[in-house]
Amino acid sequence: MTLPDPAVVVLVGAGGSGKSTWAAQHYRRAEIVSSDELRGVVGSGPADLDASTDAFDLLERIVAARVGRGLTTVVDTLGLDPERRERWRAAARAAGLPAVAVVLATPGPECRRRNADRDRPVPAPVLTDQLRRVTALTASLADEGWDHVELVTPDEGGDEDTRRLVPHRSPEGRNVAVGDHTATSRPPTGVRVVLQLSRFPWGEDPGGWLRGMALAADEAGFSGLAVMDHLVQIPQVDSAWQPIPEPWVTLGLVAGLDTRLALGTLVTPVSFRPAGITAKAAATLDTLTGGRAFLGIGAGWWEREHRGHGIGFPSARERLDLLESSIETIRALWAAGTKAYDGARVSLPETTSYPRPVHDIPLIVGGGGERRTLDIAARLGDACNLSSDPEVLTHKLRVLDRHLAAAGRTRADVAVTVLDLPVVGRDREDAWARVERLRGRTPAAAFARRTNAGTARQHRDRYAELAELGVSTVFVGVRGLESPDDVLALAELNG
Repeated sequence: MTLPDPAVVVLVGAGGSGKSTWAAQHYRRAEIVSSDELRGVVGSGPADLDASTDAFDLLERIVAARVGRGLTTVVDTLGLDPERRERWRAAARAAGLPAVAVVLATPGPECRRRNADRDRPVPAPVLTDQLRRVTALTASLADEGWDHVELVTPDEGGDEDTRRLVPHRSPEGRNVAVGDHTATSRPPTGVRVVLQLSRFPWGEDPGGWLRGMALAADEAGFSGLAVMDHLVQIPQVDSAWQPIPEPWVTLGLVAGLDTRLALGTLVTPVSFRPAGITAKAAATLDTLTGGRAFLGIGAGWWEREHRGHGIGFPSARERLDLLESSIETIRALWAAGTKAYDGARVSLPETTSYPRPVHDIPLIVGGGGERRTLDIAARLGDACNLSSDPEVLTHKLRVLDRHLAAAGRTRADVAVTVLDLPVVGRDREDAWARVERLRGRTPAAAFARRTNAGTARQHRDRYAELAELGVSTVFVGVRGLESPDDVLALAELNG
């Protein structure tokens, strides 16, 4: 089971039901707004009921501020006041966030036992009334208009460390798990996960850093390693004066390591090199690795890096024409024999190019242009690389399917891959710390949403959902990777 995130999460439960404990297990402290803690701030302590009015005034202001910024907000009160619940639901609606109610349905005897252990227990008649109201509310809560309602109960053995979550209504919006309690068994992702290196903070030992990253990727279970093909570091990743190494030289170093990684580019612009040179580089890499090369190829898009390196930057139409002719040239030079080639766009007096690839190198066409690029992928590619956003991906796949039908091909002929650029933390706290470190001037909630910030397990579940859409490979460019230890921490991405 999963809860929406970000969301407004309202806890409902009697005293001693474990609301605060449950919240602390699954959310960061900064995300939890607790009436008890605020009594301790404005009064003499958490049980100072005389401070309740001030505490709730402060609680409402904090909730409004966090929700207004689109941040996950967990409201830790008894949750029994219908007017407050309605106000929090309305705030969630106004901010475009899912409204979630979580009921802690801990049995009465257990609540009474915990209550008795408190320094200032709730009076017995008051606790009995709370338990009665929670029971009555549980039956009607799903009809109040919540996007998601969870009933949390202990196991049959009473073990509170393993909770059972029962959804009443499917959540709206983006779903990620809020903690490991939300799933006791996970399906395999059904996709290959390839690590893409896009930043190279290698310090004084570039070769050692690169070897360490590749060996860690292999140890962590990644299927392959991809590198970008750019002449200047792109602004989406880092500043222009940061290193971005030539990809085929870089992959050559990795090819000499004892790994099982598939190796290739994502993607090589056809405007950088003559197609024959790219064919030669990929075939050589395939030979050196015993058949583990792949080639991502695209039309190119960034004028600055072309001009700055003395390379012409043709029009978009010309670059797409060049993409078609480059694919044709590469396939001709990878084919058997040395005979002349005369094709639709390319004529070669001979096709002598050794070494030949030792296996059929997958040719992945990158780009989502619906009229030309997806048509080229459908006709000439082995795979098409698209956005990992499910809504965008679903639309692009419909367009791709139309092009495939026109070309007399199917998804069996052209695989679907995606590029995913997530923030991955060791836990929720670490994920959020990375968001703060990486977001720059982007609002935190927007950056977290755009990068699907979460744990490796949460991203693994996302990849399982992508597999259901037909994705075969996820190229994952994890933001903020610094060291081999960071790569090893991603092992759970691979199941």
